Amino acid sequence: MLSAQTRGAFREQAGRRSAIGLLAEAIRDVQSRRRLIWYLVRADMKKRGTDTLLGNLWWILDPLLQMAVYVFFIALISRHNTPNYPLFVMAAILPWKWFTAAVTDSTTSVVRHSGLIRQIAFPKIVLPLAAATSEVVGFAWGLIPLAGLLLLDAERISIQLLWIPVIAAVQFVFIIAMSLLVSAGNAFFRDLGNVTGHVLRLWWLLSPGLYSLQMLDDLSIVQHNPILKVVFVLNPFATLFESYRRVIYGTPDGGMPIAPDLMALGVVFVGSILFLCVTAVLFKRLEPEFAKVL
Repeated sequence: MLSAQTRGAFREQAGRRSAIGLLAEAIRDVQSRRRLIWYLVRADMKKRGTDTLLGNLWWILDPLLQMAVYVFFIALISRHNTPNYPLFVMAAILPWKWFTAAVTDSTTSVVRHSGLIRQIAFPKIVLPLAAATSEVVGFAWGLIPLAGLLLLDAERISIQLLWIPVIAAVQFVFIIAMSLLVSAGNAFFRDLGNVTGHVLRLWWLLSPGLYSLQMLDDLSIVQHNPILKVVFVLNPFATLFESYRRVIYGTPDGGMPIAPDLMALGVVFVGSILFLCVTAVLFKRLEPEFAKVL
């Protein structure tokens, strides 16, 4: 809990700094500390073992194990009739694992460097940025099991796969924005890490990872509650999952891969940029207080 004196000093300092000025400062911090960010990325990779074969092997096995569980409980028990359901699910599991790993690691990125923050003056924004960026390597390794599933259904291999880096770039902007938010919040509310885990599990269930948006139209609960459908549509992962799935898997009825909905993807990209601007400004406003609360 912050003292009244600390809160007063924070409000006084925050009031003197405009949002545009804070955003510009955040951009300068990132540009001027590129080498520091790269060093922290390498350090995070070594800490988790993702720069070694065995460390990266988990990124291959974990999505496959999750896929096997979902296929068993949904495709077999509920008699799901989606063609090549393992590939259908994997197209969503992989980007979701990337998101959850980045957000989870970023949540503690500021707190776990508390000693460094109290001793050295440097832009703290590089900490969540490095934590989130290091997970890109894991996502790249996760493409290996995805490639294996595609080889089992070779007719789905098409030029549409070239859209994956574009969709991943849009998702990366959203990941950075969310990482800044949770890392700053966790410095003041240490229970945020536990809350984030529960929120992510609920978020996955509300995202079309195990099903498609088209399937929702057939549910009576959605037909009688249009607000629920709006919640699903406004979920950025509704667009991201559907985009990945269209270029990797195809249409839910088993059709061949097609290009993503660029209009919907563009909306998510613009929204993510705006979200990033807001979280960057918020992070810079809270940054002066980190050394006092850690």
